[in-house]
Formats: sequence, C-alpha cells, structure tokens
Amino acid sequence: MIKKTAAQMSASLTSGETTSVALTQSHLDRINEVDSKVKAFLHVDGENALAQAAKVDAERAAGKKLHPLAGVPLALKDVLAQEGVPTTAGSKILQGWKPPYDSTVVSKLKQAGVVILGKTNMDEFAMGSSTENSGYGPTFNPWDLTRTPGGSSGGSAAAVSAFEAPIAVGSDTGGSIRQPAALTGIVGVRPTYGAVSRYGLIAYSSSLDQAGPFGRTVLDTALLHEVMAGHDPKDATSINAAVPNVVAAARSADVKGKKIGVIKQLQGDGYQNGVLARFNESLELLASLGAEIVEVDCPSFEYALAAYYLIAPSECSSNLARFDAMRYGLRTGDVDGASAESVMNATREAGFGREVKRRIILGTYALSSGYYDAYYGSAQKIRTLIIEDYKKAFTQADVLVSPTSPITAFKIGEKSEDPIAMYLADVATIPVNLAGICGMSLPAGLADEDGLPVGFQIMAPAMQDQRLYEVGGALEAALVSKWGGYLIDQVPALGGGK
Repeated sequence: MIKKTAAQMSASLTSGETTSVALTQSHLDRINEVDSKVKAFLHVDGENALAQAAKVDAERAAGKKLHPLAGVPLALKDVLAQEGVPTTAGSKILQGWKPPYDSTVVSKLKQAGVVILGKTNMDEFAMGSSTENSGYGPTFNPWDLTRTPGGSSGGSAAAVSAFEAPIAVGSDTGGSIRQPAALTGIVGVRPTYGAVSRYGLIAYSSSLDQAGPFGRTVLDTALLHEVMAGHDPKDATSINAAVPNVVAAARSADVKGKKIGVIKQLQGDGYQNGVLARFNESLELLASLGAEIVEVDCPSFEYALAAYYLIAPSECSSNLARFDAMRYGLRTGDVDGASAESVMNATREAGFGREVKRRIILGTYALSSGYYDAYYGSAQKIRTLIIEDYKKAFTQADVLVSPTSPITAFKIGEKSEDPIAMYLADVATIPVNLAGICGMSLPAGLADEDGLPVGFQIMAPAMQDQRLYEVGGALEAALVSKWGGYLIDQVPALGGGK
C-alpha cells in the first residue's frame, strides 16, 4: 500500500479497500523500519496522526463529502508551526518549542483531512542545499545513503522518496523544494510567491520564502497544491486571486502547440554530462508530443546567484533578530548578574549553527551604513533586471525550462567546508525566487555517471501555475511510458514494506 501514489491511496480509501487508520499505521511502521537509516523525521506524531485518521474514517463512514486527500498521510517540514507539536526550523535555538497556534498551511491540511505524520528535518532556518546544516544532524538520500538528499527541505523529500509518506510539504527560498526533489527522484513545486500563505512559516527571507508540495507524481503534487494554496488575510504578502486549476491541468497533460523556452544561461559549463543528457532527451520527448522548442536569452541570470546571496542574508539578519532568548526558545547564560545583552549573546552563540551565523554576519554587513547601496541596493537592481528578463522570455514561450540542479546528489560532507561550492548547487533555481514566479522539478531519469536521479525544471509566469502541471504532466506521462513505470520504482530497497 505504501508504494501506491497519493491519488491511488485516495481511490482505495474511497472504495473502502482500506481505511485511513490502516494506511497511516502502515506508514508509521515504515518510518519505524527505515528512518534510522534515512533520518527524514525530527518528530513522529504517531498518536495524533492515528487520531486524525480515525476521525476521517468516521466522517467517511457517515457519508460526509471529503477532499480527495482526506485520510492520506503527509510529512511536514519543521518550518511550519503546528499547535502543540515541536517546531524547531532545524535549529537548537528552538529545541522543544511547541507553538500555541497552527500555520495557515497546517490549518488547511487539517480542514482537508490530510493526516500529518510528523515534522521533517531541514537545514537550520532553511539555510542550505543539503540538509547538513540541521542542528540535529543530516538526512540521507534513499537512493544512496552516503549522499545528501538536497536541501533545505531534504527531510520532506527523503520521506517521500523512502516511502515514509506519499506527499510532503517543503519550503523554497532559493530552490529548497525543487533541488531536493531533483536529487531524490520525485516531483516538487514552488508555487507563485504569495499563492500559499506564509502565516506561521518561520521566516528565513521574507521576500523569497514560499511553502509548496512534494509528491511522487505530478498529479499527487497538484492535489496537495490545491489544498495549500489560496488567499489568507493573515498574510500581507498573500495574493487575493483564485487558485489556478492545477489538478485539471495535471490530468490534461497536453503540450501540443505550446512553446517551450530553453534558457541559454542555465546549461553548459558546470553542468554534469548525465544531467544535460537527460535534459536534452526530455526536450526531444516534448517536441515529439507537439511542443515547439525555442531558445531564450536571459543575460541578467549570470548575476542571480550573487544577488540572491546578498538579499537573502540581509533579510535573514533582520528576521533572526527575534531570537533573543527573552520570549521563547533557548536561554543560555542566565546567571545572577548577567545582563540581557550577555544572555542574548550566549544564547545566539549556543543556539545558532555555523551557516546561520555566517549568513547573519553577511546580511548585517550588506545592510550596514556605507555599504547598503553598494551591496543590498545593487542586488535589488539585479533582481529587477531578472524580472524583466523573465517578462521578455515569457513573450517568446509559454513555459521556460532548464535542468533543476547542475549536478546529481553529492556525498555527505563533500561540500560542507566550501560554502561557495554549496551555493552553486542553486544556480538554476534561484532566478525563480528572485522574480516571484512558480517552478516545478520532476524526474527526468538517472545520470549515466552515477545512476542517480536528474531533475527537469519548468518555470511559468506568476499565477500561471497550471502551466507547470500541463507541461509536467505531459512529460511525466511520456517518460513513464518510456520507462515502463515511475522513476521512484527504481529506488534501492531500504528494508521491507508492502
């Protein structure tokens, strides 16, 4: 049962073939069996999950009309507040904190009857591309346990790839849903900025952060996207517009007559040969389905990485100032006679990890008097140019495409001593975040060099998220037909599981 897609699980629940309690228990058993190897979860909320499942079963038995995902289990990134459940954002500074409220995303999941299994591991405050920066140790890639699952949503991606949950929620600041989806052979979507409420999402970079769905198929991801999205008056950045019909788009899976724009700057040097081979094969498949492939030029993308790593740390240095040991979270050094300043300094020293400290310092410097215009101001100008590049490109193509990540999953520890090399892993995903548009990664096959998953990235204009699912659904169907099954079917066995 755990190997089924979320849509198949939904059908089994509706038909009475299984119950949500049985389905939830089988996933809890799977977590118990394999998570000691994968370490996807920080907190498994088994008792509450089974109670949620029993409630859904009772409602279904009573004939209540339910959402298709009602009773389907889900893994939740530990960046979203859930009432009464430990929520740490992967940081020691929040160890043991239990929010007194639900984030809007969690409220929507509960309303839809989705069963939340627990909280998944992540790079501390979402700062990283490998989940090695977690205050609680790394998560491992189910395809090869010596490698990273990507980040910062590596725990959520690994949970879906290891059959510990059929769907999951992540957050994407510079590619933190799409890159781990690519590295673990699943589908991940960053919705348009403002399409999913940020209320109760612990902030890293407020103008870039966006929660989004993971699934093993395009349709599963669309079903979860539909639950999560929608206007929220509690969030000032929330867009007051109808949610695009992403589920219908995923099912239509039609690219006939569509123009697919290949971004000239997101290929070539630095991209693994196996990644480019799978990418080009996917383009050929799309062309065979009746799409027109065109090349587009986005010259400002060359500066996207540099701009991002000024804007994001600048916003994080401001956002993380709230962790001051005074109101919640860790408190260290509170001895007789200690000043508030010394307690705060001791707490931040003990509670924040190395990468978080690095980005706070970078951001504080970029925002400091005399440097603001040279650094933060210039980065915002680059951001405007990137937005203009996208606008121009979308007059030439319906969607834009590139490899999701220039490389496949790298070894744990391989890049941890070289932050710049780690940052380069986000080179293809960052422009989407800077422009506030939407993007998807879906599996394009395995690289020849190492037999590891490759991601294919699709980008669409703001609030045109359905285009991702139309093109993604069509490409997925063609690839599944070619492979004789989903790519995830090829993941090595970690243990039993029925």
